Parts: sequence; C-alpha cells; structure tokens
Amino acid sequence: MQDRYSRIVVMTSGGTNPQVMINALAKHFPDLHVIEEEPESKGTLLRRRAKRFGWFVALGQLATMIASRLGKSAAARRSEEIIREYGLSAEPNPAIPVVHVLSLNDPACHAAVTKLQPAAVFTISCRILSPATLAAISCPVINFHAGINPMYRGQMGGYWSRVGRDEKNFGATVHLVDKGIDTGGTLYEKRLTPSRADGLATYPLLMTAACVDISVQSLEDAIGGTLKPYQPQGPSVLRFPPPIWTWIYHGLTRRIW
Repeated sequence: MQDRYSRIVVMTSGGTNPQVMINALAKHFPDLHVIEEEPESKGTLLRRRAKRFGWFVALGQLATMIASRLGKSAAARRSEEIIREYGLSAEPNPAIPVVHVLSLNDPACHAAVTKLQPAAVFTISCRILSPATLAAISCPVINFHAGINPMYRGQMGGYWSRVGRDEKNFGATVHLVDKGIDTGGTLYEKRLTPSRADGLATYPLLMTAACVDISVQSLEDAIGGTLKPYQPQGPSVLRFPPPIWTWIYHGLTRRIW
C-alpha cells in the first residue's frame, strides 16, 4: 500500500495534453490517481461567452476553434514531434486509477477527494473549481496554466504573447489555485521559444511537454511542505480565444496561427 502522504490526485477534463502530463507525473509519483470530468459542451461554452461578449464575438471565437482544426493533420504531425522530442507519451495508461465524474464541482468529486486524502491536487485542462470544491480539498491545489501570469491569464496565453510582440513571455506557469482565474500565487514559470510549425493547436502541448519538470517540482514541494508562492509582476489580463477575423489577420500578415 502506498503512503497516502505522497499521493497525488490529478483533476482534468481529459485530452492529449493532460494525458501527456499524467503519464509523466506517474513516473515520479507512483501513487497517482485521476479524477476526470465530462468536458463542458460547446453549447454551454458558447452561451457563457455570448453573455460576456455578445453573440457576434462568441460565434467568431467558436469559428476560430473550428478553423484551427482544419489543419488537423499538420498539427498532428507537430504534436507527435513534440511528444517524441521530450520523450513523453500520450497513450492512456491502464495502471493509473481513474474516477469519472460529471463535473469536478459535483459532490461525487468531493467524496472521491475525501476518500483519497492526497498530499496535493494537480489540475490541468479542466473547468474552474467552485468555492465548495476548493473547501472540500484540504491539501494544496496546484494548476498548470499554459501562459505566463498575470499578463496571460485565461486561454491562449502563448498566442496572445506572440500577437502582442511579447515573445519573451511565451511560456507557462504552475501556480496555486484560489477563487479567481489563474490568480493564485506563482510557484514556477518557464519561458519557451515555439517553432515555426507551432500554432494555436500546438502551443499548449509544447508548454505542457516542456514544463513537466516544474510541475514535478511543485508537487515535490507540496509533499515536503516547502511551497513558496509569490505574486508575479505585470498587468493582470484575462485572455480568451481570438475571434476568427483576428486569427486570420495575424495569420496572413505575420504568420501567427
């Protein structure tokens, strides 16, 4: 039986990027468990963004996500290249226990965490945890964010850093989770340089693969009780996917896809 004081729980909505991270973490933390929720539907996401931005912009954002997948074969080749370069795997590992829940904010998830009593929870590619969920977790909750906080909170941080000619801040952050969106104290961050083959569809995977080391370190710190969060400098901006006209403009004029 594994020592529960080194147990790690990963919370996610699933997908290639989280699986790459899960497989990598499992090599360092043998007593790793996954709680996987059902992804939010496109309709739910669309309605939420329409409420925030209006239907015109919300539909434009959805169009970008659909259009970016039209180059699926090219993105797939680059994704395979990234995974191979970093010596990682995106294949599901049947040895890793997985609990399936409808939402991470449901009582079923709360009960699973209470039963597992992890030393730390690691979130990647999942919905925002509610105050009730955070209250149900008695250990540190650490998030992997594909962007440098606080300038590139939210979504598509790598893309927006390039569009803003701020390539020096193309990278990812590992931080504590609080009630805000990517507002918790930073634990580690790493800057990267994407290749010409990278774009909206591969930036997050590149960051995930390159940041396994700082993710592992953050969890080792949590287990050892040596977490040292700090508040990073810079303007705090919450980012969202670009609408289709913005994406096409920068793609055609600057080759930033």
